[in-house]
Amino acid sequence: MSTDATHVPLSRADRLRQDAEQAAEVRALSNHPDVIALRVEKVRTQVDAAVWAAILLGLAFTMVNVQTFAAAGAAVWSLPWLAAWLLDPMVSLALIAVLRAEQITARYQVAPVPWAARTKWFTFAATYTMNTWQSWAAWDAAGIVLHSVPPFAVLCLAETAPWLRDRLTEAVHAAATEAFTGTTHTTPATAPAEHPTNTAADTGEAPANKEAANTAATASVPARETRSARRTPASKPAQRGPVRRKLLADYVAEARAAWTPDVEISPAWVRSVTDCGRGTSKGVADALRAEHHLTEADQAAGEPVTASLPTPTTELAEAPTEVAEAEREAA
Repeated sequence: MSTDATHVPLSRADRLRQDAEQAAEVRALSNHPDVIALRVEKVRTQVDAAVWAAILLGLAFTMVNVQTFAAAGAAVWSLPWLAAWLLDPMVSLALIAVLRAEQITARYQVAPVPWAARTKWFTFAATYTMNTWQSWAAWDAAGIVLHSVPPFAVLCLAETAPWLRDRLTEAVHAAATEAFTGTTHTTPATAPAEHPTNTAADTGEAPANKEAANTAATASVPARETRSARRTPASKPAQRGPVRRKLLADYVAEARAAWTPDVEISPAWVRSVTDCGRGTSKGVADALRAEHHLTEADQAAGEPVTASLPTPTTELAEAPTEVAEAEREAA
């Protein structure tokens, strides 16, 4: 029976809690980008070893037929017969040089020069022609098939190996991207960027367990907490139903409430006080300017009318003057 530090027997729930914490720690370390990179490097080494072994065996198989083609019936151990053995290694070394360079460029995802592909195809065509010439001349179907398989296998490996190395490097980049940015390395159709997932640090939520709290200070663990936050029920309330779409009138009302007489109405100011886009902010600014100019026009039109209205003081002052003039005319 398991016990704790004080030798108190643990309950089933405590044992399961310990197992869950250990499993979470193992999972976090297993998905660490450095661990994934180490695994990929081991697979890359195995792939390179298998590819090179197959290529070297295929080129060695073609060497005999190429020497026979180059010797052209020369006497054994004669100078032409000995020189014929140099033809196939010369062509094979040219192919191996290109493949070795592509092994490095594919590792760091650098595009090779066009002449690399041309050299590969030329060496393949030369090796295939010299290897199968006698079989084609005699119309020997079995010989054609037998001597065609190794060159075509070498060609397929030479064309496939750079793509395999490139995909292995992409796997390392995908793991590092998800670990350090918290986003999956996928296409935009499967990973929309408009609604990023909030981490535990952004939402103020506590980590699910003690190990998550202890590893929160490390540089590579925020990604693990991000993935845990996406799986915990606490992050589900953020996924709400559709929100009512704001209309232009709503943005105009918000901007009108934030406007003061000392503020110049512009699309940039509208975007600073509302959450509207660049195109909508221009319409909101135009609507506010129209309301502002209309208010000023109403005030300007009302001022002359108010000034032309007679006041009671003016009427009382003019009345005695009219009575005095009437009395002088009667006299």
